[in-house]
Amino acid sequence: SSTATVLLHTAIAAKIGLSATDTKTLDVLLRQGPCTAGELARHTGLTTASVTSLIDRLEARRLVRRVADKNDRRRVIVQPVPEQIASFAHVFDGIRDAFESFFGRYSEAQLATILDFMTESAERARQMTAQITSQAKSRSQSRPRGSRSSGTRSAK
Repeated sequence: SSTATVLLHTAIAAKIGLSATDTKTLDVLLRQGPCTAGELARHTGLTTASVTSLIDRLEARRLVRRVADKNDRRRVIVQPVPEQIASFAHVFDGIRDAFESFFGRYSEAQLATILDFMTESAERARQMTAQITSQAKSRSQSRPRGSRSSGTRSAK
């Protein structure tokens, strides 16, 4: 179930002193390659302010570095630091072994079907995340500045 997966990712992250969001962001950087903060926000569904704090945390742990874009010095690219991230590889050994042991139960054709399902599911999840995130952003941007939630009174 997705709950079991979230709990597994949370446990892995905690074991290496990170949050699940930190580790998933590292995963995005390793899979997508270096990104700007805005691109990371789009890939993760986080706000740009949250991504800035996230990058600060990862940079403090030397897991990412900020690098000026060679073509546009105003842009900053976030790069993963693979040699630092590799220091966590031992955490994944047992997990990898556990999954590899049961993959052998399936034929190549069945594994191809499973891979197709997982790939399509992940793409749909990314699309839905982007849609939900953009709807939430547009609602918060349409709220008047300085508006208060109901029940809040200003001091006189």
